[in-house]
Amino acid sequence: MPQPTATPPAPGYVFDNATEHSTEQHRCLAAAYDPVTLPRLAATGVGPGWQCLEVGAGGGSVARWLAGRVGPGGSVLATDVDPRHISPAPNLEVRAHDLVRDPLPHNRYDLVVARLVLQHLPERRAVLGKLVRALRPGGVLQIDEFDTSYEPPLLAPGPEAEQLYTAFLEAKSAAMRAGGGDPHWGRRVPAELRSAGLADIDVRPYVDVRHAGSPNLQLQLHHVQHLRERLLAQGLTPRQLDRVGELMRNPDFRATSSVLYSTQGRRPGRVER
Repeated sequence: MPQPTATPPAPGYVFDNATEHSTEQHRCLAAAYDPVTLPRLAATGVGPGWQCLEVGAGGGSVARWLAGRVGPGGSVLATDVDPRHISPAPNLEVRAHDLVRDPLPHNRYDLVVARLVLQHLPERRAVLGKLVRALRPGGVLQIDEFDTSYEPPLLAPGPEAEQLYTAFLEAKSAAMRAGGGDPHWGRRVPAELRSAGLADIDVRPYVDVRHAGSPNLQLQLHHVQHLRERLLAQGLTPRQLDRVGELMRNPDFRATSSVLYSTQGRRPGRVER
């Protein structure tokens, strides 16, 4: 008897804040990537009096860290289409905002941050232009994005397990493309910032080893459930998803993470603060 096929999920952003999985998604992202994002932001000199914007702020860990740096006299605006997970803090304003459709003020911010946002948007180039125009002369834009083109398994029980893990990664990338995303966009960000008119482009790649208990692998394990319907729609079976979850819980498993490119660019002109 033929097996029923999964109903394809609606196209669009694959990590909806309204799902039951969102809190764990934000926790894993913060644990895995705040140690990359925050030191990069600190290197800009962000401090008292700065006006900052984080778009697609998710769980708000980056925005809250910025809010702790900019007072007195500064402020942080954290936006998301669904900002329900961003808790309030001094110097922090939270606002619902559609980055594609809603406007942003021009020449307003000393620092703009977008982490793991634009690669999900088909309109990423137009949105990038909007973020650049939101900078004051001398302001800095930081974009942290993945390139998932190389993230091989390193230690697995055997060839079949390696193939299963690779199939899982390929299905994730296909699900992202089906929603209009570009899972390799991280590598393109530096050239895009230069084309958008920014100067002093500074690129830092970050790669890690995924192992059981690491935040990076916990994020992948979380995706087995968070993206389950999308992964089924890409051809994986429930049994395969169960098995890849078991594989990633194996204490001997190791894999290379995707590359996170943290890229900064500065709007030309005198710093106005």
